Amino acid sequence: MKSRSFLIRQAARTGALALALAIGAVTTQAQKLPKPKVILKTMTKTNDYFMKLWPDPGKEIVTNIARPSNIWTRGVYYEGLMELYKLDKQKRYYDYAVEWGEKHKWGLRKGIETRNADDQCAGQTYIDLYQIDPKPERIHDIKASIDLMVASEKIDDWWWIDALQMAMPVYAKLGVMYKDDKYFEKMYQIYNYSKTVHGGNGLYNPQDQLWWRDKDFVPPYKEPNGDDCYWSRGNGWVVAAMVRTLEILPKGAPHREEYEQMYMAMMKALPPLQREDGYWNVSLVDPTHFGGKELSGTSLFIYGMAWGMNNGLLDKSVYKPIVVKAWNAMAKECVHPDGALGYVQGTGKEPKDGQPVSYDHMPDFQDYGLGCFLLAGSELYKLK
Repeated sequence: MKSRSFLIRQAARTGALALALAIGAVTTQAQKLPKPKVILKTMTKTNDYFMKLWPDPGKEIVTNIARPSNIWTRGVYYEGLMELYKLDKQKRYYDYAVEWGEKHKWGLRKGIETRNADDQCAGQTYIDLYQIDPKPERIHDIKASIDLMVASEKIDDWWWIDALQMAMPVYAKLGVMYKDDKYFEKMYQIYNYSKTVHGGNGLYNPQDQLWWRDKDFVPPYKEPNGDDCYWSRGNGWVVAAMVRTLEILPKGAPHREEYEQMYMAMMKALPPLQREDGYWNVSLVDPTHFGGKELSGTSLFIYGMAWGMNNGLLDKSVYKPIVVKAWNAMAKECVHPDGALGYVQGTGKEPKDGQPVSYDHMPDFQDYGLGCFLLAGSELYKLK
């Protein structure tokens, strides 16, 4: 008898999503999409919890060490907050984001010279706030940092797949704002190096249409069940990178078709891997390796699929039941009465990191999980 993983690969290679559904990899009992006002209420509740928890957005984050609050975890939160602000223009959201930027003098962790995508993640929100109120200090440091990257011949910076989400939208935004293809070209060069070179032959597996997190997980590395290690949140970051980049790039922009093809490939690979309860496991193809409910990766997949339906790329008859089931599970089982979020895997790079993942266990950072949740809700809110 052919293995489950073999059948999933066959479905991915042929694009036969119906085959994947037929073999029982996905079960989607019909559920109703909550009304937009209900989705917004859930988003508001979770965000209110966080803003009360962190009344000073410039305060250091102290876990095992103290870190400035313009690190990637907080940057992802502000990505979600800005999407919430687009739906519900409460001044307090805008003010909270501006105060965050001002407390850091619109700077990047490790300064302009940093080449680290995690450090540059804050620039996504800095640019958004600049576009609302074009004060030059808001964009100065992030533009200077990316300009140094563009001027350099180095293209091997994104050696881990999270980096795509942290930095690609910044390049895309700058390319559009300044009408300069040099940002698009540099973004593609670094992206393509990650896809095709890092780890030996690239971090993307075209056979399974999923990404290994970094070189430590390319074959011969295997999960306990003998399959490849595809980390849920890591692949979620790639999905978000494609979505946020495609959202920004105009039709006909250099390499836009490549990103759309990558997005569509991943959208075919992910549905067969959804759990019966609506979530995706932290190890996408090994449910026995720290299997269970997990919010951050699930949220990013909802975000990607809902965006695809909203933009006419995905069939609603196939994908809507998938995202509705996933969102309803999270809204019911992850949101605490006070708005905190459970079932968020802590920071790390593989299934065993950031454990345990449970309703009551709070991860080392709460901000990025909420950011992912707000991104998912923002696209579901728009879904008809």
